Amino acid sequence: MRNSRITRWSGALLISFLFCVGVSSGAGAKSQVDGLTSDDEKAIRATIEAYRTAWLANDSKGVLKTFTDDAVLQPAHGTPAVVGIVAIERYWFTPGGPPTTITELDITVDQVSGNRTLAFARGLDRVAWTVTEGGVRRRHFHPGTYLNVMKKLLDGSWRIQVHMWDDGPERVD
Repeated sequence: MRNSRITRWSGALLISFLFCVGVSSGAGAKSQVDGLTSDDEKAIRATIEAYRTAWLANDSKGVLKTFTDDAVLQPAHGTPAVVGIVAIERYWFTPGGPPTTITELDITVDQVSGNRTLAFARGLDRVAWTVTEGGVRRRHFHPGTYLNVMKKLLDGSWRIQVHMWDDGPERVD
């Protein structure tokens, strides 16, 4: 009985010690990896702008270059995640799919936060596109929200690692 009490107390002391060490080392790590620099924030915003302008230029390779190789899309409405750059390319740029052109893409960046290696950006978007099927061209529009998890690469550039969005009501003309 006495040994089990000693074991319990020893275990409790060890857990308390490890917790205190973890908390204090976490504080030290935070001071070493501070928040984003203004250059980091500018680079994140530039990546989002490169994403936007690549879509408007109908530049699939340019769009994909804004993502990490292990990127994940989390589409709206509970659609399953799309994992990896190859799967993202197939998802958005399906060979043999109907001709689709983005005609408008407005993106706000309402918040950027994080540390010097991992960050997030969130905001609103409004997208319009045309799809031609069976000789009929239709224009689609919808507003939306997005959340990007951004990762800083070894070369100092920032890329989208996770892109999640939700769409407002779609309008078709």
